Amino acid sequence: MAKLLYIWYKRSKGILEGGGQGSYRNYTQICQVLGEENVDSFYVHDEYRKKTLWGYVKGLYFTLFNYYYGLTPGRVKEIVRIALGEQPLASTQSAHTYDYVFIDRSLFGIIAKQLKQAGYKGRIMVFFHNVETIYFNAKLGLVPGKQVFLRCVANNDAYSCLYADNPIAINQRDADLLESMYGRKFENVIPVSLADRLVPADSLTEVQTRKRPQCLFLGAYFPPNNKGILWFVRNVKPFVDIEMIIVGKGMSKLKAEAHELKDIEVIGDAPDLRPYFEEADIMVLPIFSGSGMKIKTCESLMYGKNIVGTQEAFEGYEGEYSRIGGKCNTAEEFIEVLQNFTSHPRPRFNTYSRQLFLDKYSNASSLEKFKMLFQE
Repeated sequence: MAKLLYIWYKRSKGILEGGGQGSYRNYTQICQVLGEENVDSFYVHDEYRKKTLWGYVKGLYFTLFNYYYGLTPGRVKEIVRIALGEQPLASTQSAHTYDYVFIDRSLFGIIAKQLKQAGYKGRIMVFFHNVETIYFNAKLGLVPGKQVFLRCVANNDAYSCLYADNPIAINQRDADLLESMYGRKFENVIPVSLADRLVPADSLTEVQTRKRPQCLFLGAYFPPNNKGILWFVRNVKPFVDIEMIIVGKGMSKLKAEAHELKDIEVIGDAPDLRPYFEEADIMVLPIFSGSGMKIKTCESLMYGKNIVGTQEAFEGYEGEYSRIGGKCNTAEEFIEVLQNFTSHPRPRFNTYSRQLFLDKYSNASSLEKFKMLFQE
């Protein structure tokens, strides 16, 4: 049976964030196709290792040579030796050549480059969670020396396009943009999907949205999230009769920074998001910039939620937005849709959203796309 070496960013602990959920989905679906015993993992970065000042300095230096996010020349050489069968993955294993190397982030494109240059004959797959230059441009904000980091990120996206046998985009928008930037056409597009975590009760469809709907914004402390929710609170909330709750890692920091949030409930760290999804009448997703796809949109569909969001929040998701809740890109559109919820209550459990998830964005629906990757 074919053997695959899976390159992770890091070994995570606790609740997986958006990118981590996507990585875990990729890994589990590949294991379903090839068999878990035929998939070995290599972690670029050990989350449990204590960060030191010298480590930061070395990381900055390596960035100049296109090694980023914990990747070093030594780690790449180790990956190449393992893939070629020149070194065992672990002391308890024997060395063998891998038929596939799956690089979970295009940010590690330099691995693909050095595998090819070393004569690796197997198939290299690279998953693009985002167009990384767009993602990191937003993430880094006003960080000094930002252009150095963006150059490193762009070079790795380019390496991923050039050296991958199977580059995989997360949506068609990213595939088209990457082709225009780097000249590589993407034959494989695999959208976000999740393992189904909902066990619906019959009573869910009987609960109506409140006259004063409870609106939930879900998102970590991150520039596009911060800008989006502050825009919503300033330009939409004063003109609609809603209850607002914000849940996301680090969002307590945003509440401390923005006086507009002083009267809004903000939960910075929630061990379980399910109760918030279940209680919410409407998910509001005012996201105006970014790349890739939004995991929070997929989670909202999974829980059968009414969703009112922007084009960016729905990017990569195909469906009838008016039946999901509403696609809104202006304050006036948000106000109109939310006022309609107030005047015309509807089931809190949106059966259309739920069915859309099952049909297109559950792991069961994406498994066939992963199977196609391994067809000769």
